[in-house]
Amino acid sequence: QVQLVESGGGLVQAGGSLRLSCAVVRTSSSYAMAWFRQAPGKEREIVAAISRSGGSTWYADAVKGRFTISRDNAENPVYLQMNSLKPEDTAVYYCAAGRSPLWSIVYSKPTEYDYWGQGTQVTVSS
Repeated sequence: QVQLVESGGGLVQAGGSLRLSCAVVRTSSSYAMAWFRQAPGKEREIVAAISRSGGSTWYADAVKGRFTISRDNAENPVYLQMNSLKPEDTAVYYCAAGRSPLWSIVYSKPTEYDYWGQGTQVTVSS
């Protein structure tokens, strides 16, 4: 069974940086990937997405210019570099993987992803 293993969350002061990583294990396939987040009392929202090839990316307006999603190739872990963190970035961050037949397409809806990680807490103090 495909599993997503996340790491890199933690507590950081406003203005600081964190890097999240997500590895897809127990599979030789490649996937379109994304990071979502969910703050207490709020709905899950997409933060950033990347295509299977890594050549296409998408960001939510709230994180543009501060966060970067990347992958070295289709099989390696996916990373989310988060800079200039703000208290409103505090949430549980989830990695997601989608079985996409297309190499260059990014997906922004939760329903377009098939596998989810367990979540990692990111807390930004003011």
